[in-house]
Amino acid sequence: MSAGWAQASEVGAVTGMWLMYQVNRVLGRWPFRVVLAPVVLYYVLKQRLARSASRTYLTRLEVRTGALGHQPGWLDTFRHVRLFAETLLDKALAVSGRYRFEAMTFEGREVMVDSLAQKRGGLLLTSHLGCLEVLRTAAERRVGLKLNVLVHTRHAERFNSVLRRLDPSTEVNLLQVTDFNPAVAAMLAERVGRGEFIVIAGDRVPVDGRNVVKAPFLGHEASFPVGPWVLAHALKCQVIFLATLHRGASYHVRFERFRDKVELPRASRDAAVRELVVDYAQRLEALCRQSPYDWFNFYDFWADE
Repeated sequence: MSAGWAQASEVGAVTGMWLMYQVNRVLGRWPFRVVLAPVVLYYVLKQRLARSASRTYLTRLEVRTGALGHQPGWLDTFRHVRLFAETLLDKALAVSGRYRFEAMTFEGREVMVDSLAQKRGGLLLTSHLGCLEVLRTAAERRVGLKLNVLVHTRHAERFNSVLRRLDPSTEVNLLQVTDFNPAVAAMLAERVGRGEFIVIAGDRVPVDGRNVVKAPFLGHEASFPVGPWVLAHALKCQVIFLATLHRGASYHVRFERFRDKVELPRASRDAAVRELVVDYAQRLEALCRQSPYDWFNFYDFWADE
């Protein structure tokens, strides 16, 4: 499996987030959207890989779920990329404190409230759906939730730099992790023991394309990383499924207890991991059906089917 996402979906995202924030700060949201439209159109026309990946995803989503109600065309790809661009802006607005957090809605919030009251940390299992930063910033400001976000790319320090420029007091920590070795596991276990949460996406394979397991997703076999489940097993902590989706002009945040802890018996490790991945993929598919343009993986997710 070629981890094409490392060169595709996040190229320019760091710089783009900063520039879009500055344009919106000067012009406001609606003028920003007017300026954004030709930029998105140029990107869709120029970036063949992203355009093809979006079309493949939307087509398979429609065939599998009927979420769009029509055969996807170039306007759907335009809408898909435009929503991603607006999400980058929301990231910057959230971190800078200029986002309207009161417009957000929540489901299953008691899962996190109880965990914070008990100072019980854990693993937040997420995906490349919606905008994590609006939740992270809202929670940090209101209830002191501290997140450690694991990423697989070298963009981590650049993102951290942008976040600090927008808010020097930010509590988010983007950690570049390429290998879950014992030292990394010990460091993360210490943070979970302090009541912090480790955030990891379950829909991005490692850059080297290894340590993956296949599961059905939108009617086709796709590769998913083993890492989140190995980490959860090593940390012996609760796993909470998290989604932050667009709803109207803001976001709807959903928390759901996924597992109290993850067990990977030596004799049936592969089967146990696959069971977890299939469960995750089914939940991800249901969310994509609810909010079709919210999944931002602009590379060939099924490249090795």
